[in-house]
Amino acid sequence: MRVTTWAEYGLIVSLNLAKRAGQGPVAARELAEQERLPHDYVEQILLRLRRAGLVDSVRGAKGGYHLGREPQAISVKDVIEASEHVTFEVNCDLHPVDPQRCSPEASCSIRPVWRMLEQRINDLLAGISLADLTHDEPQLYHIAGVLAGN
Repeated sequence: MRVTTWAEYGLIVSLNLAKRAGQGPVAARELAEQERLPHDYVEQILLRLRRAGLVDSVRGAKGGYHLGREPQAISVKDVIEASEHVTFEVNCDLHPVDPQRCSPEASCSIRPVWRMLEQRINDLLAGISLADLTHDEPQLYHIAGVLAGN
């Protein structure tokens, strides 16, 4: 799994909005400045998040963006899928090395490994909410049920 800039910036922007939930909308330019991210990227990410129903926009002088749901109702998986469209790409599905060996009809003993890994990644990401990300790092390991450093 490769975490792209889209996914990382999507999480940074979403976490910023989660931390300020209930405080009203924030302008995209202000978000970009606060997080030291390129404004163009932030605008595009907010558009993707809005299309996915994760953020709402408010027009006008006091307008901007805010979360479309409570922070505990938005998972890391939701944000990554909205930002990047997928959380994990099974390479043999997207870029088959050998069309015969990699076809869906062919028996492949490697493909199940990627499918199981994809499922575990998705389960982990779905189990962590934006509200969880507002905790300190050691607490997040506990929330996610994994041991730090393992």
